[in-house]
Amino acid sequence: MERTGGERGPGDPGEEALDRPLPEKVRRRVVALTGDALGGLTVAELPVPLRQYARFTPQRRVRFAGNAMAAALESDPAFRQRIADRLCEALPELAASVRGGTFPAAADPVDVAAVAYVLRPEGWAKLVVAATEEAQRTQAERAGEEAERELARLREELARARAAERAHTEGLRAELDAARKETDSLHRRLRSALSDVKRGEAAVRKARAELEEARAAAAAEKAAAESEARRLRSRLAEAEAALEAGRRAVREGRSVEDMRLRLLLDTVLDAAQGLRRELALPPATHRPAETVDAVEPGRMTPKDIARRALSEEDPALLDQLLALPQAHLVVDGYNVTKTGYPSLPLEKQRLRLLGGLAGLAAQTGAEVTCVFDGAELSAPVLLAPPRGVRVLFSKPGQTADELIRRLVRAEPPGRPVVVVSADREVADGVAAAGARPVASVLLLRRLGRT
Repeated sequence: MERTGGERGPGDPGEEALDRPLPEKVRRRVVALTGDALGGLTVAELPVPLRQYARFTPQRRVRFAGNAMAAALESDPAFRQRIADRLCEALPELAASVRGGTFPAAADPVDVAAVAYVLRPEGWAKLVVAATEEAQRTQAERAGEEAERELARLREELARARAAERAHTEGLRAELDAARKETDSLHRRLRSALSDVKRGEAAVRKARAELEEARAAAAAEKAAAESEARRLRSRLAEAEAALEAGRRAVREGRSVEDMRLRLLLDTVLDAAQGLRRELALPPATHRPAETVDAVEPGRMTPKDIARRALSEEDPALLDQLLALPQAHLVVDGYNVTKTGYPSLPLEKQRLRLLGGLAGLAAQTGAEVTCVFDGAELSAPVLLAPPRGVRVLFSKPGQTADELIRRLVRAEPPGRPVVVVSADREVADGVAAAGARPVASVLLLRRLGRT
């Protein structure tokens, strides 16, 4: 493309130059126009640094090769001339106006400055400066217009805000008056509520006291009911056991009463024979006066003989009791073992006590029954009772104390029954049933003597 007379060729002496840096907006526009025009050049027509971007899209050329294209335009007149030719083809009217040294009124000043920078006609530097100043003036005018519009908008908003604020203030004042009235009403209601609360608290305290009394009474009634229920269960179990024993006795051809009467008869006969031998009584000749019930000096019962001149803690007392005819020794097992040797395991406690009772039974010939509490056992105890000693465990839901009282009640009245236990409740219960209670320490001393 031929140059017009006003253009300077590459390398012409006295070439014009800008006295200030190219504005950033103009520079970006120059790079964008160069990126668009770069696609119309062959690879050979491109400077070496730009050849790698030949196949890029215009947007990617601007993004990745913007600095390289700006440097090539500034340093390579031939490349700049090729880009100028492409701009003349793409923007013919704007290029013609710029070459003629005129400033199109309808054109964007930034586009004018960018085209003038690339074409570089006569006086292009002044044209670039004038276009830049025009762009800045236009931008300033636009900014001023925007500022005026923004100022007008802000004034309108301020007027609306003031009006809204006045309305809001009036509303707040009305609300404040209403709130004050409501507060006064609430204060009055609060004082009334506080008075009601105090009366309610007094009523609650009174109700709590009554509730505690009712709970205590209910707990006492519950305990009494549970105690009565346990007693009834025990009586029921005894009745069931007696019924079962009666059934067995009927099946065997004899009754429980016959057995008890026979045992009582043997006890009475043996006691009578023993008394006859011990007192060396001659054949008795009864007189009518002897049938009169009265207290005679020196008269002793068999129980008095058993404890005569002996302390309650003397082991000889146990020997005399067991020497009575048909004596039955009932031992509260764990009560004795936990009194004598509590540090041993339960199994060794049982074995040690049963070993001592076996020797005592062999020495005295008395019937010996040892009772252990089995209510808490998860499984039956594997135990081989020693000879002469009956070993019993209480059933689930039953204590050893209840089993001991059942054993005492099962004996016929008049048979000597000795119960060894340090439990005062057990001692009182068996004593009321006719048995002779002795302390656990007495049996331990007797076993320790052998």
